[in-house]
Amino acid sequence: MSNTIDITSQTFKSEVVESDVPVIVDFWAQWCGPCKKLGPVLDEIAAEYDGKIKVAKVDVDTERTLAAMFQVMSIPSVMIYSGGSKVDEFTGNLPKKQIISKVEAVL
Repeated sequence: MSNTIDITSQTFKSEVVESDVPVIVDFWAQWCGPCKKLGPVLDEIAAEYDGKIKVAKVDVDTERTLAAMFQVMSIPSVMIYSGGSKVDEFTGNLPKKQIISKVEAVL
């Protein structure tokens, strides 16, 4: 079982800010080609690090308020939270190995 969840503006605080484990927040959309490539990579990472991290996905089309709050201008946009604070971020696709390096840095 992977540790991937969909979040909304109502669940962001409880699932991300108050999380006991680091959280990768993926801002994406159904129509976004690069998002479709990154999504499965993040799912794999969530499964490989199950219990140590979680991946939270935000659909920018349905959660426009949340995307605006974080000034997401292009997607995929990924933010990594640890201890309730954003500690890293990137836009676009990165190789899985680089994403894992970012994850390892917060574990």
